Amino acid sequence: MNSEKEFEALLMAVREGFEEKIPFHRHLDVKFETFSLDDVCIRIDMREELVGNVFQGMLHGGVIAAVLDITGGIKSTLSVIKEMKGTSLDEIVERILKFSTIDLRTDYIKPGKGKYFLAKGSMLRIGTVVAVARMELHNDEGQLIAVGTGTYKVS
Repeated sequence: MNSEKEFEALLMAVREGFEEKIPFHRHLDVKFETFSLDDVCIRIDMREELVGNVFQGMLHGGVIAAVLDITGGIKSTLSVIKEMKGTSLDEIVERILKFSTIDLRTDYIKPGKGKYFLAKGSMLRIGTVVAVARMELHNDEGQLIAVGTGTYKVS
């Protein structure tokens, strides 16, 4: 059993890990607009390094897929942590350190135009071995840019 203070410290370490410790996430400049066990929203700002179509100034499709994958991964992580609340921190950490993406499907709906982009995710299934998440990416005007489904190994 862990204390609420220890549990909150774990959540902050997970947040910091996703935002600051993973070099690719730093390159994308991933930031959390919201971060809780029940809700996560990731923001990336448009900038030249992320352009995939220089003529139209659109976000690169690989960046879109990566942001959806990050969103599904963190949503799965937080869902497992929520499920395991009350167990030892060592058990939680041991489990989440084994996470990896098994499959990712990205459907591009509109061109990636915008000043910034927001990604949210929801869980379709959370099991003992596999989790499935559904993600959406919207631009600053609220337009749906892409959707994704991610399958993650969670043990």
